[in-house]
Amino acid sequence: MATDHLDARLAQDIVARTMQIIDSNVNVMDAHGRIIGSGNCERIGELHEGALLALSQGRIVHIDEGVARHLHGVRPGINLPMRIDGEIVGVIGLTGDPVSLRHYGELVCMAAEMMLEQARLLHMLAQDSRLREELVLNLIRSETPPPTLTEWAQRLGIDLNQPRLAAVVEVDSGQLGVDSAMAELQQLQTLLTTPDRDNLIAIVSLTEVVVLKPALNAHGRYDAGDHRRRVESLMARMKERGNLRIRIALGNYFTGPGSIARSYRTAQTTMLVGKQRMPEQRSYFYQDLMLPVLLDSLRGGWQANELASPLAKLKSMDNNGLLRRTLRTWFSNNVHSSATAKALYIHRNTLEYRLNRISELTGLNLSQFDDRLLLYVALQLDEQP
Repeated sequence: MATDHLDARLAQDIVARTMQIIDSNVNVMDAHGRIIGSGNCERIGELHEGALLALSQGRIVHIDEGVARHLHGVRPGINLPMRIDGEIVGVIGLTGDPVSLRHYGELVCMAAEMMLEQARLLHMLAQDSRLREELVLNLIRSETPPPTLTEWAQRLGIDLNQPRLAAVVEVDSGQLGVDSAMAELQQLQTLLTTPDRDNLIAIVSLTEVVVLKPALNAHGRYDAGDHRRRVESLMARMKERGNLRIRIALGNYFTGPGSIARSYRTAQTTMLVGKQRMPEQRSYFYQDLMLPVLLDSLRGGWQANELASPLAKLKSMDNNGLLRRTLRTWFSNNVHSSATAKALYIHRNTLEYRLNRISELTGLNLSQFDDRLLLYVALQLDEQP
């Protein structure tokens, strides 16, 4: 309701600004006729009978000396109802000779109404921003959001049928306090809110912002390369600014019900895995880390323990990590012996010896595909790069 936007703080602001212009005491009364702002602070809280007349009759009320003597808490002056969208939300009163005040009383009232309207618009914008954030949080938290979300989105002008891709942005706030960290997040939120891109953004925690980006390009296609370039461009701009250190993880693109929540989960896990494996990097992409991201849900379960068992045996006998580095290099070179030996600067016979030693310690036959796969998956689950 419009009456929600005339409070004591705004009323006193109207009084202060008005009294800088006119040589008269100013009172602002709420919709119940009580003084909530005044040039005479002792009058705040009093019931103003002149304002009650203006409210009940919906018109300007002039009070001269004779009338003032018959009203409680009233001095000569003029009382003008303030309206927003035709609804009376309060009264502004000017103390003095009503005849002389009549000339500029309506101008003062008009200025006060403009301040009220501005405050209302700012309130609506802030409320709209909060509602958009809450909508985003609902979309990322559940694959089956409540049915009321559709109506909610329509009121905000958001098309829930538009395909979107989730990105997680982390801010390195360091030892900053809560207020400073929140200020950094709000700064980041402003930078990411680009109307031409139609991003939906929400602050998830003191270190995390989620961005729901339109997934399709102007031709109606999903282009992972284009999204990668946009992320890299943003990182370059942030580096130039130098005042915010961030990491970005881009999730996978899904279609159908619950697609946004799934995309967000892949972005979260991509961030987690990316920081573990490539802590020196600042941007991570699901397509680059697909297997370890998909396997991450096994972490901590009995399946992961079973998969990690052969690698654990290898670790127990590989104190300097030489065999594990050999194994990783072998897999990264698609198990090609020549390429692996070249990458490690060793002879192929040395490589063969190391691979045989790995087989011996793990109990796996590296010439068999299934055993190779078990060891490769174990490496993907291993938190040590």
